[in-house]
Parts: sequence; structure tokens; C-alpha cells
Amino acid sequence: MKLFRKKIIKDEEKRLANSFHYAIDGIFSAFKSEKNMRIHCVMLFLVILAGVIFKISYYEWLICLILFAIVLTSELFNTAIETVVDMVMPYKDTKAKIAKDVSAGAVLVVAFFAALIGLIIFIPKFISLISF
Repeated sequence: MKLFRKKIIKDEEKRLANSFHYAIDGIFSAFKSEKNMRIHCVMLFLVILAGVIFKISYYEWLICLILFAIVLTSELFNTAIETVVDMVMPYKDTKAKIAKDVSAGAVLVVAFFAALIGLIIFIPKFISLISF
């Protein structure tokens, strides 16, 4: 009985390790294949750099981290949706176009509001820097 239980635990650990591996592969695949994902990552790096330079507060960092997660996750969902639509509908179709456009639109909305919140956080800091 103990041997069986150990085998189950090892199998579960292997499945868990594999699920992390597949998830990381998916993130890298999106990064390699999607220009917008690379743009979001560059913006993420620039916001981190600006946060360090302007010494943003703990709560401002939390807001930025939440926004990073939302934007990147929405881009990953968009990539997944577009990939599935392309698989099941390899030819042009009105409904497939709507699905892909709505998915891309969702990312645009999230990115727009993340940028707006970023401006709310960083513009006052920039103004105080140049105002002396």
C-alpha cells in the first residue's frame, strides 16, 4: 500500500512540475510570437525603471504590479483565443473575425486604463522633478 501511495505522490508531483513547465512554455511562446506581448514587456521594464527612479510608494508599486499582471494576462488570453480561432477557422469568417477583434479590443481597454493609471502615478512625480 505504501509503494502505491508513493507512486501516486510522485505522479502528482510530476504532473505539477509538467504543468508549470507547460505554462512557462506558453508565456515564452506568446513572447516570441506576439509583437504586442514584447511591447507590453518593454513597457513593464520602463515602468519598473521609472518606479525606481521616482521612488514610488509601496502602494503605487502594488498598483503597478497588479496592472502588469492584468495586462500580460489579457495579452496571453488574447493570444490563446486568436490561436484557437485560427485553428478551427482557417478561412475568413465574420464570426471568427469578431471573436479575434473583441479579444484584441479587451487587451486595448486594459492597456489603455493601465497607461492612464500610470500617468496618474508618474506625471505628478515628473512635474515635481522639473519644477524644482
